[in-house]
Amino acid sequence: MRLRRFGYTTGPRTDTRTRLVPPFPEPGTRLWDWAGLGPQLAQRLARWTGWLGPVLLAVFAGALRFWRLGSPRAVVFDETYYAKDSWALLKLGYEGTWPDRKIADPQILAHPQVIPLSDTGSFVAHPPMGKWVISLGEGMFGLDPFGWRFMTALLGTLSVLMLCRIGRRLFRSTVLGCLAGALLAVDGLHFVMSRTALLDLIVMFFALAAFGCLLIDRDRARARLAAALPVGGDDFARPDHQAGAHTGLGLRPWRIAAGVFLGLAAAAKWNGLYFLVFFTALTVLWDVGSRRVAGAWSPYRAVLRKDLGWSVLSLVPVAVVTYLSTWTGWFLSDKGYGRHWADGRGGTWSWIPAPLRSLWHYEHAVYQFNVGLHTPHRYQSNPWSWLVLGRPVSFYYQSPKAGQEGCHATTNCSQEILALGTPLLWWAACGALLYLLYRWALRRDWRAGAVLCAVAAGYLPWFHYQDRTIFSFYAVAFVPYLCLAVAMMLGAVLGPPGASQGRRAGGAVAAGALVLLIAWNFIYFFPLYTGQTIPYGDWHARMWLDTWI
Repeated sequence: MRLRRFGYTTGPRTDTRTRLVPPFPEPGTRLWDWAGLGPQLAQRLARWTGWLGPVLLAVFAGALRFWRLGSPRAVVFDETYYAKDSWALLKLGYEGTWPDRKIADPQILAHPQVIPLSDTGSFVAHPPMGKWVISLGEGMFGLDPFGWRFMTALLGTLSVLMLCRIGRRLFRSTVLGCLAGALLAVDGLHFVMSRTALLDLIVMFFALAAFGCLLIDRDRARARLAAALPVGGDDFARPDHQAGAHTGLGLRPWRIAAGVFLGLAAAAKWNGLYFLVFFTALTVLWDVGSRRVAGAWSPYRAVLRKDLGWSVLSLVPVAVVTYLSTWTGWFLSDKGYGRHWADGRGGTWSWIPAPLRSLWHYEHAVYQFNVGLHTPHRYQSNPWSWLVLGRPVSFYYQSPKAGQEGCHATTNCSQEILALGTPLLWWAACGALLYLLYRWALRRDWRAGAVLCAVAAGYLPWFHYQDRTIFSFYAVAFVPYLCLAVAMMLGAVLGPPGASQGRRAGGAVAAGALVLLIAWNFIYFFPLYTGQTIPYGDWHARMWLDTWI
């Protein structure tokens, strides 16, 4: 009371249950009323907006990704490895042996087709899950460019839908969630990787699915804590040590689902393991924050006693079992590479089943190969340059002469597929990441911390391998979180809900202008994402940086 004499006023009381689980805002009907719809239909459509917007954006993204998916009819970049290994998995259960790419690739693309696959096991540098995914498309449509690109296009489309829903849950805003999904739909790197049979987009998809599962798990766990809080006579729930420190959270199926997806991510490519490490730490810290808000006096001790063990068991062992299950075809084979290495061998570890020891030996050889890969490549790049698009990778390039292959220029033309993120989106994301660092470090915004953690999981580990041959398209694993960062920044530009009408209008103009520029930027580079034939001068005009050539 005495502080009021100095101008201090207390803010409105917030129910602790609301702090634990902020409600989703009620969707408005202004748009549907403006369209002349009746009040009941407008209410129904408003309730569906949380799904209608994401589904429409996914349809748009799918139309882009499946358009002329089989073009170019060629083996693009590292498709020469993964498309063929996927077919071998489909037919043999393990990776067989192929002739040299200069022999096998033309035979696969020829009419009639020749598939020169031998059943002799072949050493491969990556686990099988990503290739099992690619093989689903090949099983439906055959060993041709459309078949081996089908599943990455499908996962790229579904990832837009997932990101919309993830953003909606993260920001409690359908608009910002759909904005993040729309940005992902028009990102050039995500688009190119969705139309190419490589493994990195598959890692991205499974890691994003795990992130979404952990968000749902967070909400449900906090809802259980909220339900355990005592409610006063004024119908307000207040923090309570007993409830915050001792409430059990029960079975957490969404966390187990996240463990499965993280195991699948690691089984597609080993960099998926870093998402397991970072996300395990993230969800434990979320539990600490939940119990602190609920009233636990020592939230870390409460988490150690009630949550930590189950958190680790729900993620790490589940991921390990999932990873091993993806090797089933190899376990059941007789000719898989190194399959019988441990048979008849004694030693300290002979009590471990021979197939597991054989797999360990194989995986050790794969690790040695990957960390020792220093062969120079024209398009390799240092991770320091990835965010600013310093050195994109050319997946495919042809230079048809005038009058050939749709070249109507007086000089030569260019056909290129360039794994380049939409420049204005990525450069805006650099600023957005700085904004999120501010929100997390100085404002303790858990949403900013979650997005930064996911970016770090996909990005920071590559700095440990700066002397290895690595490529900028590996960054597709964290592209969705860059889109979330930009969406969060644009949400701040729009202004808080209580801001004046003029402030909101100005923010909407600024945010809308940036989004339109990003969309225009994607359209401008679209010929370089799809291998269209354009005059050489038009191609060169799109080489904004000398390092892109």
